[in-house]
Amino acid sequence: MASALYQSIELLSRDKGIEPDVVVGAVEDAIALATRKYYKTQENMRAEMDRETGEIRAYVFKTVVESPEQVEDGINQMTLDQARELAPEVEVGGELRFYKDTTPLGRIAAQMAKQVIFQKVREAERDTVFNEYNHRAGEVLNATVKRLEPMDVIFDLGKAEARMPKREQSRLEQFAVGERVRVVLLRVDRAAKGPQVIVSRAAPALVQNLFQSEVPEIYDGTVSIKAIAREAGERTKIAVQSRDKDVDPVGACVGMKGMRVQSIIRELRGEKIDIIEFSDEITTFAEKALQPAKVSRVSITDLTEKQLEVIVDDTQLSLAIGKKGQNVRLAAKLLGWKIDIKSEEEKRQEVEQQMQAMSGGPTTPIEQVSELGENVLEKLIAAGITTVEALADMTPEQLEEVPGIGEKTVEKISVAVRHYFGQYNEGEERPAIAAVAVAPEVSSLEKTPEEVLASDAGHNGAKEVSSFSTEDIVEAEEAGSGIDAFSEADAREEKIETDNDAVDTLVDESEDVSTEGIDEGSNRG
Repeated sequence: MASALYQSIELLSRDKGIEPDVVVGAVEDAIALATRKYYKTQENMRAEMDRETGEIRAYVFKTVVESPEQVEDGINQMTLDQARELAPEVEVGGELRFYKDTTPLGRIAAQMAKQVIFQKVREAERDTVFNEYNHRAGEVLNATVKRLEPMDVIFDLGKAEARMPKREQSRLEQFAVGERVRVVLLRVDRAAKGPQVIVSRAAPALVQNLFQSEVPEIYDGTVSIKAIAREAGERTKIAVQSRDKDVDPVGACVGMKGMRVQSIIRELRGEKIDIIEFSDEITTFAEKALQPAKVSRVSITDLTEKQLEVIVDDTQLSLAIGKKGQNVRLAAKLLGWKIDIKSEEEKRQEVEQQMQAMSGGPTTPIEQVSELGENVLEKLIAAGITTVEALADMTPEQLEEVPGIGEKTVEKISVAVRHYFGQYNEGEERPAIAAVAVAPEVSSLEKTPEEVLASDAGHNGAKEVSSFSTEDIVEAEEAGSGIDAFSEADAREEKIETDNDAVDTLVDESEDVSTEGIDEGSNRG
């Protein structure tokens, strides 16, 4: 039957979760150290405990060597001849024990032994905790809230305590002492005071474990979870894929009337969950990952760096980006790609800028806008605005920042630029096309017959007139002089007729006024 001392050791071992042999070894080491201190010796000291009687004996042991030349430590070694005088059956390499009386050990020695035992037990306990949890990183454990600290939450895992830092907590969760929750084991840190088990409620592995518990298709492998992106307390995106074409992966995770996913949301204290069907085609997967926003098109800009360009409608841009960029950030984590999201208008402007850069850029001088006065031109050019295109791209606010340009001047500039590009509002008069100044022609009556024929020759140039008869020359001269005379006469006649019409109109209007005045006067009489 085991002694009372050994029974106490077994009870301590069971309470600390360590092997009884570890505690027994700690007790033996403590007695050996206390005995050496008491006898003030440097000899090798050991102790052994009899588990049946509980007796602990301490002894000095010396190693046997063959000859005196091999003795390196005179205190802890002895020759074969010396050893055989004490024990004839001893061989080289054996040990001889010399027991020490432990009865004189007093209170100080017992206190020292107690400290050594506690130290050994603590070290054994730390090694047990480290070996128990070090290889279980990522595993979901059931834990009980043990105490609440200002920043951390301490959990009881059964064999050890676990700490959950503030950064590993969800902002939606609050705990009470004694509450049982599921946590994810992150790592085990070796520290001076012992290993610390770090757990989390913000890790994506927690969501994965909850889906495995709630969705039978995930548990049996019919539906697999391909990727998870999570911001604890805000939103989680999870991509699922079915190995059976007859099983809808999204529907299986949602459950009838959303019962399955609602159960997980309750466990996460109301955290939003987006369930997305996985696709091997990255562009298709990106469109689904950015839900609920509708994506116009997705293109790969850099395959090596894994960069995507996503174009959405102008009305969908804010929805695609999400609150504080959350939607596009989670989508990028889910894909493992960088996402550059743009609206249709932004993409159009970008293409226009690229086209202008390829064509060498606009070069139309600002002086071409004829409606701008010299004073305004000087101010614009002084501000570095030298082209019509640059002026047209500026907003009213940007124009008002130019020194000397006010609100009214901005309106005039806008109208002038619009008229330059041929854009007129209803009711605005277009300027008359200026007549092209032509040098006055010399009348055919002042020309010689040879000059008349030369000018009538057209694009073939002057012709030789020596072969022309007198009748031919007269006929050509009359034709040319007739055109000139009629042209000038018609113009003068048309002007005279216009002037006459204007005079007649004025006379008629004056007569009407006079008649009306007489009639009104007669009526008054």
